[in-house]
Amino acid sequence: MSHIFVRTGIEFETCQQALAHIGEEMLANGVVHATYPAALLEREVNYPTGIALERHAVAIPHCEAIHAKRPAIYLISPAKPVHFQQADDDGEVAVSLIIALIVENPAAQMKLLRRLFSELQNPDTLDMLLAVPAERLADRFRETILEPVACAKAS
Repeated sequence: MSHIFVRTGIEFETCQQALAHIGEEMLANGVVHATYPAALLEREVNYPTGIALERHAVAIPHCEAIHAKRPAIYLISPAKPVHFQQADDDGEVAVSLIIALIVENPAAQMKLLRRLFSELQNPDTLDMLLAVPAERLADRFRETILEPVACAKAS
């Protein structure tokens, strides 16, 4: 089970600043190796992670599993949108939610990315994640994105 870290209301001038913050925080929390911060920045340069959705944009920065010690997700809802390069073209998107994935198993990473893309296609899901109070964000993300099958059975 991934540990979910949350930070809201923080300001970043650039996506590089946001990525550096993610690297430092995940290192401080002991979930990544010392190689992680540089690997995260480098991967973003080569494979941008900004994604324009129907009403908002997200970024899903991640890097190779070799840099992870244990699985974690770092959700950041910045004070104002941060510009990230789009994953599928040369443009930039103003990102309202950063979802940093720290995954130690490459197969699990692909599965999680597919689930994230699938769930985030629903604009109401992202609206809800952006509107929920900071102290509820991790729970709502877990319920909506990580455990949608379990929730469907329970209701």
